[in-house]
Amino acid sequence: MPRSQGSIHLFRFAGIDVFLHWSWFVVAAYEVSSRKGTYSSLAWNVLEYLALFLIVTLHEFGHALACRQVGGTADHIVLWPLGGVAYVNPPQRPGATLWSITAGPLVNVALLAILFVGGNLIHSAGWLMEASDLRSLLDSIFVINLGLLIFNILPIYPLDGGQILRSLLWFVLGPARSLMAAAVIGLLGALGFIFWAIRAQSVWIAAISVFVLMNCWGGLQHARALSRFAELPRRKEFACPACKSSPPMGEFWRCGRCGQPFDTFATGGVCLHCSARFEVTRCLDCGASHPVHEWSGAVTIDTR
Repeated sequence: MPRSQGSIHLFRFAGIDVFLHWSWFVVAAYEVSSRKGTYSSLAWNVLEYLALFLIVTLHEFGHALACRQVGGTADHIVLWPLGGVAYVNPPQRPGATLWSITAGPLVNVALLAILFVGGNLIHSAGWLMEASDLRSLLDSIFVINLGLLIFNILPIYPLDGGQILRSLLWFVLGPARSLMAAAVIGLLGALGFIFWAIRAQSVWIAAISVFVLMNCWGGLQHARALSRFAELPRRKEFACPACKSSPPMGEFWRCGRCGQPFDTFATGGVCLHCSARFEVTRCLDCGASHPVHEWSGAVTIDTR
């Protein structure tokens, strides 16, 4: 995944920083020049690519704002040649994750409706009769948006469709097995992309294949880690105020002062290495943080 380091900071909106990866300029120059002749002037090709930039940006803001709506965190977006990445961290619940992912494609659906109605109104007014370039641009923007929507909802992890599939399976299979199933389906989809790339001799499809393969492999590793985590013994006398899950036994919390791991529920929120006290404890299942006293039960602190 692209990172904000080394990228250009474009703007900040609603507390979300938008970055543009440097490689975007290289690909933009290639794409604009390769479509020379589509319009009467190269300026229209630039407008077409800027429209693609705008569509992707709006799509990613759909993810980010939806994530915030369900109580998650989302503070930056990175745009790169393969699209965009909204770094979202929704509450670890299937419904919250489902809405955070689905909101992106829904933005494209809304844009399709706007482009369709707007295009018809402009055409009925007779504005496009003499403006062939403008008509071609509007048609291209509609097709680009439709193509992005169809591609994104393919049930191939980590595309939006694959993550939506994982969120739906989560309701039935739980977080680990749903991710495992989505990643396996994604691997099959990646093989399909590889076959497509060979047949079409397309560098772009090959790049997408590598992207999908890498993320599916990471998803499999994460699913295995989730499975191991779910099998850990739990402290039944405590429960997260948000998801009601009991915390695991073991040194799974890391001290923010000395960096050493410790078991916050065994010590009452006190690091045994540097004696730092933490009044808030993060749930390792749902990611929510709550004051220690809000977790059910009581902790006996041994200060000897």
